[in-house]
Amino acid sequence: MTIFIIDEVRKTFINGEVKEEILKGVNLTLLEGEVTALVGASGSGKSTLLTIAAGLQSASEGQVIFEGKNLTAMRPEQIRKIRANQFGFVFQFAHLVPFLTVEEQLMLMLNVAESKLKKREQKKEIDKILKLVEMDHRKNAYPASLSGGEKQRVAIARAIIHKPKVLFADEPTASLDSKRSKDVMGLIRSLTKSLNIASLMVTHDEEMLSFADRIIKMSDGQILQNV
Repeated sequence: MTIFIIDEVRKTFINGEVKEEILKGVNLTLLEGEVTALVGASGSGKSTLLTIAAGLQSASEGQVIFEGKNLTAMRPEQIRKIRANQFGFVFQFAHLVPFLTVEEQLMLMLNVAESKLKKREQKKEIDKILKLVEMDHRKNAYPASLSGGEKQRVAIARAIIHKPKVLFADEPTASLDSKRSKDVMGLIRSLTKSLNIASLMVTHDEEMLSFADRIIKMSDGQILQNV
């Protein structure tokens, strides 16, 4: 089922007298249970498209529709609530809080998402998610003691603990070696299917494209190929 529609989205930056159009009328849909990969050279507009879809910046023109709701017409506070409750984020680096344990990282995310679960239920949900990403044995560990791959697994667990509808991943394997990259992408694909979420990923790594259901090639602010 279609959960996300990007309709004729344009993004223009103006610097003095210079006008630069980063996105030039992009159309894209995201489906539940699918991993969609955005690829293209640096400056092609793929990261800009991801951040606009995620509500991290606004479009100059066009609409972003999530579950029938027009995000581009919403107030910043409304978009913030949707981001906190319905979206999950994984970036190139895990950005874990250094003084929090693995369990506490996920607890913090539940608080941000304003979870209605009681503390005991939150802990059960955290145990369940950590088991899914094979990090349950490290729940009391601090980030400094984790490997790069382990940190990304925790970041993924944090991104899905509040049961989002959409997962946004910006170069999630760029800081990892080949084996750990494949492990992380296998995990993202598996969770996308098992939790029936829509995943939108930006990547430069062609080896990771085998984990995607659809590959969107961008160039000069436009979609050239939608496979």
